[in-house]
Amino acid sequence: MTRLYNRALQSDGIEITQFTLLMALDQVGEISQGELGEILALDSTSLTRMLKLLKDHGWVQAKEGEDRRMQIFRLTKAGREKFQQSLRHWKQAQEQLRTALGAKNTGELSALLAEITRVSQEA
Repeated sequence: MTRLYNRALQSDGIEITQFTLLMALDQVGEISQGELGEILALDSTSLTRMLKLLKDHGWVQAKEGEDRRMQIFRLTKAGREKFQQSLRHWKQAQEQLRTALGAKNTGELSALLAEITRVSQEA
């Protein structure tokens, strides 16, 4: 499945993991790294590495939180533009997956992924 999305996003110069972070930040606005990790069910090490790459591209900006150790992340103008540019290709990949799986299986897969995320956050 990852390969389908990465192929679709390749012309935008972005991978699905990067796109997912941009999408999450687009939806939440500003958020701490810890909260973002909880939402996406990502460990701190992986998320730190991914956020650094987005910062290096100029797509994400960090500022100090209430506690100096906490960083608050948000999209930059370039990050919003990259997200919008890539969204069309992501939607095309979504449609390809929906067509290949059928509506019933797509719904079941979506429900299962939501349950996996919920269980992993409780653990």
